[in-house]
Amino acid sequence: LASTSEVYGNPKESPQSESYHGYVNPVGPRSCYDEGKRVAETLCLDYQRIHNLDIRIMRIFNTYGPRMKPNDGRVVSNFIYQALQKKSLTIYGDGLQTRSFCYVDDLIDGMINLMNSNINSPVNIGNPQEITILELAKKIREKINPNLEIVFKPLPQDDPLKRQPDITKAKRYLDWEPKISLDNGLDKTISWFKNL
Repeated sequence: LASTSEVYGNPKESPQSESYHGYVNPVGPRSCYDEGKRVAETLCLDYQRIHNLDIRIMRIFNTYGPRMKPNDGRVVSNFIYQALQKKSLTIYGDGLQTRSFCYVDDLIDGMINLMNSNINSPVNIGNPQEITILELAKKIREKINPNLEIVFKPLPQDDPLKRQPDITKAKRYLDWEPKISLDNGLDKTISWFKNL
C-alpha cells in the first residue's frame, strides 16, 4: 500500500515514528484523504491478521523529482514552475511550517527494499532532513531567479505545521536511508522543468 505521512495529521510529536497514532481532524477539508489512507492501512492489517496475507505498507513523505506535473499543487513543483515563469513564489501561512523532501530515486529504492523485506507493518519512507517552506522558497528562488518576490497567503485549514519522518525502522530493517541531498535533487528537478 502506498500510504502517506498524512496519516499523522497535524502531529503533536516530531519527528513522526510509525508508533505515533497521529492527530487528525476526521471532518475537516483534508480528512477525506487523511482518513482514506488510514482506513486503507487498517484494511491491509486486518487482511494480514485474518487471512495471513503478506502485506507491505509504505508511509510516503513529501517526494519530488523530474516528471512532476507543473500544476500538481505540490510545493516543490509550484515554486519551480512559478520561478521559471518569473512569477512571485506563493507561500501559504508564514512559511515557518516544515516539511522534509525525498528525491524520487531514493523513494523508489526504499520501496524496492520494503517489497523485498518481510515487514508486515507500516514503514516511513522519506528524508529526515527538515526545512521550512520559507527556506525552500528562498533556495529555489536563488537557483532560478534571486530577484523574485515571495508572497504570503492564508494557511489552509488543517495544513500540518510539521512533517519529519523518523526513519529508524527503515534503516534497521530495510538498510535504507536517502542518499540524494535536497540541493542535488532540486538541481535535477529544475533542469527537467527547464527542458519541459
